[in-house]
Amino acid sequence: MYLPASFRSKDVPAQRRLVHDRPFATLITVADGEPFASHLPLIVVEDGSPHGAIWGHVARANPHWRHFEGPAPTLAIFTGPHAYVSPTFYASAGQVPTWNYAVVHAFGRPRVVGHERARTVLGALVDRFEGSRDVPWRLDSLGAEDLDAMLQAIVAFEMPIDRLEAKWKVGQNRVPADRQSAAWHLAASDDPDARAIAAAMRAVDDG
Repeated sequence: MYLPASFRSKDVPAQRRLVHDRPFATLITVADGEPFASHLPLIVVEDGSPHGAIWGHVARANPHWRHFEGPAPTLAIFTGPHAYVSPTFYASAGQVPTWNYAVVHAFGRPRVVGHERARTVLGALVDRFEGSRDVPWRLDSLGAEDLDAMLQAIVAFEMPIDRLEAKWKVGQNRVPADRQSAAWHLAASDDPDARAIAAAMRAVDDG
């Protein structure tokens, strides 16, 4: 992606929080010369490597998995908070509209896993999204036949992360007065994404 130096994030904990808090991602692989995208929940697990690995699954009927081990890397895009910034939000005159946002790109080469590993991947996904519920649904609540049928209907994969790129476009190219003024307007919004961007803009001046 286009990544000016002023917008390049080096805040690894912030990147990890975004990936954890915004797990519904876009997975893109080049297939037969064209990009093929799937939209699905992904989790990052620690595997001893610097960036960890992505776990997920697609429907077996989805041809995406057949292109996982091709020559080109796959890209997982985790989109964080984003918000429109009106020219009227700035203290200075002569401004133009823009959009502020945070995003993490993870690159790697997914590999299809076998039956037992697929159960582990599926169990980790279920635990991640059911774990905070008062009465969480558990994978082992399924009977053996139903679980086997579910596993036959999906293709689980893991993707060791070779490289991360992270972009926080939060007004670093603005003078402090404009950045603070825009953050004030965004913080007053009912949109939680706008408020999150306001906090990130203020962190530029705090950090």
